[in-house]
Amino acid sequence: MADSSPSPTSRGPAGALAGVRVVDLTRVFAGPLCTQLLGDHGADVIKIEPPQGDETRDWGVPGSDDVSSYYWGLNRSKRSLALDLRLEPARQVLRRLLDGADVLVDNFKAGTLEAWGLGYEAVLRERFPRLVHLTISGYGPTGPLAGQPGYDAVAQAVTGLLSVNGENGGASLKLPLPLVDMTTGVYACAAIAMALLERTRSGLGQHVDVALYDVGLSMTHPLSTAWQFDGQTPQPVGNAYAALAPYGVYRCMDRDLFIGAGNNGAFRKLCAVLGCAEVADDARFASNRLRVQHRAALEALLGPAIAQHAAEPLATALMNAGVAAGAVQDMAHAFRHAQTQASGMWPPLGGHRVIASPMKLNRTPPEALIPPGPFGRDADAVLRDAGYDTRDISHLEAQGALVRRRG
Repeated sequence: MADSSPSPTSRGPAGALAGVRVVDLTRVFAGPLCTQLLGDHGADVIKIEPPQGDETRDWGVPGSDDVSSYYWGLNRSKRSLALDLRLEPARQVLRRLLDGADVLVDNFKAGTLEAWGLGYEAVLRERFPRLVHLTISGYGPTGPLAGQPGYDAVAQAVTGLLSVNGENGGASLKLPLPLVDMTTGVYACAAIAMALLERTRSGLGQHVDVALYDVGLSMTHPLSTAWQFDGQTPQPVGNAYAALAPYGVYRCMDRDLFIGAGNNGAFRKLCAVLGCAEVADDARFASNRLRVQHRAALEALLGPAIAQHAAEPLATALMNAGVAAGAVQDMAHAFRHAQTQASGMWPPLGGHRVIASPMKLNRTPPEALIPPGPFGRDADAVLRDAGYDTRDISHLEAQGALVRRRG
């Protein structure tokens, strides 16, 4: 992939986080997503990779210059270099970068930064009092699982998410996308924004911990809250939704359609569009609670009526009537849909396309100007910005602290 990256200073209108510098020590998903969101909104993100590189350079569909499809989707809007932080000269570089930084994000195994003399309580808080240091971990800093490795699918398993996914009576089924990682990245981004806002009042940074385990637990609502109320352990229900009816996937003449009628008014409108207004007058379906109780009878009436329609026209008719509905699309159709184009969610960048930031501030909109690039692409520029000259940079390379090629 050719390096056509503009300078971070060539952005359009300043993003909401313009002037914020972020040092990114993260790899894989949650951390890189967090810092990518910060970069899209104007932060100057400096990604420091280990000598072997972020392992996602080897995940997914291969691309040129070690930029795989997986790495591509999580590492734009960043400048990057590679340091071997096991070596003191590399840690000296990191400390110099932190001198001008507002945020440090890491997802190292617990104790790693401390072993390098860079622990928050022992070193960073005193040396960089305005620094916001966010750590992403599997289980957080306390408890019997603290320090254990954390992965998205494991978090799904141990927090109950995996147990409620799939068909009733079927095997436990992992979610098809790393949604715990994704949600963790978004939570981390929000936490950093809050800490930076608080710093405007106190003048002080702080340490922030975001754990996949905690995020996975937070994602179990409303099922976990219902369990607390009634003591019934939630079970998988397929495409149905335990709290609402009708709410699920229905088969049309050509393909599936999702319909959600969340209140009595929407239920009546649904029945009117389907030409079965008498169903809405049935006493068994007079409220959502009754509809949930008599779900099987309701589905037996609605299913045949829905099956007489083509999905897209029925979805349009339902939406026009005020009922939430959408034909089930594969990703190729979803990303080429006119709504995706209108929302600007799939813009071109560096010869490919990216999924844009969904956080759309009208005066300071997000921009993705820097494509993900080859390993160590921005080393010289970043180091010169930090005050290193050509001789210094060569010395760092000779010491093995600065890495040019993946190990």
